[in-house]
Amino acid sequence: MGRKDKIDIATGVIIINKHEGVTSHRIVQILRRLFDTPRIGHTGTLDPMATGVLPILVGRAVKASDFLVAEDKEYVAEMTLGIVTDTDDITGEVLTKTDIIPSEEAVFEAIDSFIGEIEQIPPMYSAIKVDGRKLVDLAREGITVERKSRKVKINSIKAEKIEENRYKMVVSCSKGTYIRTLCHDIGEKLGCGAAMSALNRTRSGSFTLEASHTVEELEALTIEERAALIKPTEELFADCPAISVNDFYAKLIRGGTELYQKKLSTCYEIGQYVRIKHNGVFIALGQVADFESGSAVRPVKLFVL
Repeated sequence: MGRKDKIDIATGVIIINKHEGVTSHRIVQILRRLFDTPRIGHTGTLDPMATGVLPILVGRAVKASDFLVAEDKEYVAEMTLGIVTDTDDITGEVLTKTDIIPSEEAVFEAIDSFIGEIEQIPPMYSAIKVDGRKLVDLAREGITVERKSRKVKINSIKAEKIEENRYKMVVSCSKGTYIRTLCHDIGEKLGCGAAMSALNRTRSGSFTLEASHTVEELEALTIEERAALIKPTEELFADCPAISVNDFYAKLIRGGTELYQKKLSTCYEIGQYVRIKHNGVFIALGQVADFESGSAVRPVKLFVL
């Protein structure tokens, strides 16, 4: 089998159960080898100490990465009270430490206060870029820069006490939420400090831990068997409504032409993303926008040429 054939059979998304101690980029490197293609990406970084769901984009599906804006996540996290570190987790340098731990009632009250829309300041040890450089690279050089706070949403937190200073939290949240920062902010509110001591992502969008595969599992398979585990690119946008178009409209979409909603008999709101299908095949991601003659679905990314 030639290299081109290997690339062609591998397009879509595969869910990896990331193991502890490796970066998300390292997982990407491994899968580039396993699928024999450089066209590999991921939809959301997990810290080296974190485990769990890491959706990996393969082949043409890499084009989807810029448009995965609405997916919620779910994590099982462990928070240790009485410690503050420079990374907001227990892998960092300890800045302060105390044995004075608030009551269980006070901890639960503080945790509950973070449910809803909140402001977070991204940690310095993160992959966010400022002036073209990742914050984590600046932090490793001892450089601290000002970060703008941003709104995230905590849908729910289910917490339980494990030990006097350790709590387990099941957190459902919006994309872009830092669980390390959440732990730090809870500790700051309590006055004793806190750091994240474990993290497992159990869901990313519609992808769950139950549907994931370890690197070790993939290593034991042939490339054809690995390719059979890949889910269609369309599943990345399962929450977006779908519209089916005829041959003529499909040609227009492939040419970058917008389709007016009055001709499609649709009435989606401005900004809504939609799956555009032709003969049952997902060919493009579209978005509703306003034009002089009315609202229309414009193609924003083609997946089948």
